[in-house]
Amino acid sequence: MTDKKEKILALLQENARMKLSELAVRSGCTPEEAEQLIAELEAEDVIRGFTVILNEDAVQSTKVRALIEVKVTPRREGGFDQTAKRIARFPEVIDLYLVSGSYDLQLMVEGDSLQEVASFVSARLSTIEGVLSTSTLFLLKKYKESHKLMNDDEEYERLKICP
Repeated sequence: MTDKKEKILALLQENARMKLSELAVRSGCTPEEAEQLIAELEAEDVIRGFTVILNEDAVQSTKVRALIEVKVTPRREGGFDQTAKRIARFPEVIDLYLVSGSYDLQLMVEGDSLQEVASFVSARLSTIEGVLSTSTLFLLKKYKESHKLMNDDEEYERLKICP
């Protein structure tokens, strides 16, 4: 990957809505070249999409999110991939990762209520062949997402040191 493509990727990760003219200046190319490089990155499947980071308090979201850790028996052919691909097809699953540690997979799941998420885990996720156990952690408050502080207007207070 060229230096210009790497610079453009870094700038887009910082702000995906950056104007093409600013992107060009900051990456050291013309606007036309920047546009072409972005098109190439999309065609090469390096850029898969652009997302918005919501302040859920401001939009008064009532959605419930949970991190779910899943312990899986790896399959002889494909390891964790077959089970992960099956889980990824559920519309409730927002993110899915293979992780190290006590569990094998980590999911971010979204539902309309605690009961809906719990029902997904008990009726759909835990019944998949190869799923040994799950651990569900409901998200209570978001402080930071994708490098963005959610409440950056709060006053910084230095922690007090007690003897």
